[in-house]
Amino acid sequence: MELMAPAGDGESLQAALDAGADSVYFGVGQLNMRARATVNFTAEDLGEVVQRCRERGVRSYLAVNTIVYDHDLEAIEDLLDKALQAGVSAVIASDISVILAARARGLEVHISTQQNISNIRAVEFFSAYADTMVLARELSLTQVKEICRQIDQRGIKGPSGRKVEVEIFGHGALCMAISGKCYLSLHAHNSSANRGACRQDCRRAYVVRDKETGYELEVGDPYIMSPKDLCTIGLLDRIVDAGARILKIEGRGRSPEYVQTVVSVYREAIDACARGEYSAEKVPGWEERLREVYNRGFWEGYYLGRRMGQWSGYPGSHATRRKVYVGRGLHYYPKPGVGEILVEAAELHRGDELLITGPTTGVKTFALGDFMVDDRPATRAGKGDHVTLPLDFKLRTADKVYKVEATEYADGGKPEGKP
Repeated sequence: MELMAPAGDGESLQAALDAGADSVYFGVGQLNMRARATVNFTAEDLGEVVQRCRERGVRSYLAVNTIVYDHDLEAIEDLLDKALQAGVSAVIASDISVILAARARGLEVHISTQQNISNIRAVEFFSAYADTMVLARELSLTQVKEICRQIDQRGIKGPSGRKVEVEIFGHGALCMAISGKCYLSLHAHNSSANRGACRQDCRRAYVVRDKETGYELEVGDPYIMSPKDLCTIGLLDRIVDAGARILKIEGRGRSPEYVQTVVSVYREAIDACARGEYSAEKVPGWEERLREVYNRGFWEGYYLGRRMGQWSGYPGSHATRRKVYVGRGLHYYPKPGVGEILVEAAELHRGDELLITGPTTGVKTFALGDFMVDDRPATRAGKGDHVTLPLDFKLRTADKVYKVEATEYADGGKPEGKP
């Protein structure tokens, strides 16, 4: 099974590559479904992104999956020309104008979940244009398995001549709307989720007021428009058995450490499946690691045939650990293998867990051992101090340094005042 990772910026891209992704997907400018949620790449970045992927044997997928209007067509044609020149592996699309333009250039196409493919006839229709299809997020594993069975039985092939591959979401945020097609943000802010500009109004608490009596009810516990995050680590063996070929991790708006943690966990689980070593006993450990990074609580989505109702009980992340900004990288001395850090905010102490991220560094975590402040051994460093410490990787001036701490969600805790 191919493990597909999100890349919202250079740091997340490197994190995905280091964590063992088989493919990465990313957006450029305003023509993707995370136009406002990430830093996003530019068309000029395409060559570098593709090259970094190729060096690691990783496929590169450009998401051009928004609703498209007439005034977008010229920009899309230009972007696809640059994608072809850069050598991207495939284009993820839902609008037929993008699909046709990509195919006219000989670019491989993957149909986005926004197309809401839910049956074998739809698969047959889009097989004239696409080699891979992301099925509707609302399907059960039984339905996914039946579609995969019929693809095999009917020998449905894409334009490349290969059998059509099925892709499904494996982990990350879920939306209250059908396959992500929502108008709530558009009505409230004139900011369309279907154009990559969702304001996530569904994640908030609301007050409902009776106009006649003035009686008010607060709707916010649970947050009935804000579902928990999808997590399939506990049913990955059933996903493999269903015949899905690509497992997609959601999260182009998430941090690089989120990408590193989630991708590495699913990498381990997929490899365990391939070796016949996947077991229920390993799942709790994987789940514990997944809870360390951003999440709204977990459920299995619709894959087990459950009705909607797994709502987030309180807003924001339920992560068991958080990062606290410390400072930035200043210099790296290659001969002794020593890095120099400027402390700009939180104090450092011996034994702290450090997290260092950067566009080419990716994500590095380690426990802080011996270090020096102003060339003297120290156990504490404060704001303004120059810290030198041994590192087994190159520290860069673009790198940011954090320390990692437990949150109120660690050991099963919850925010104060919440049930």
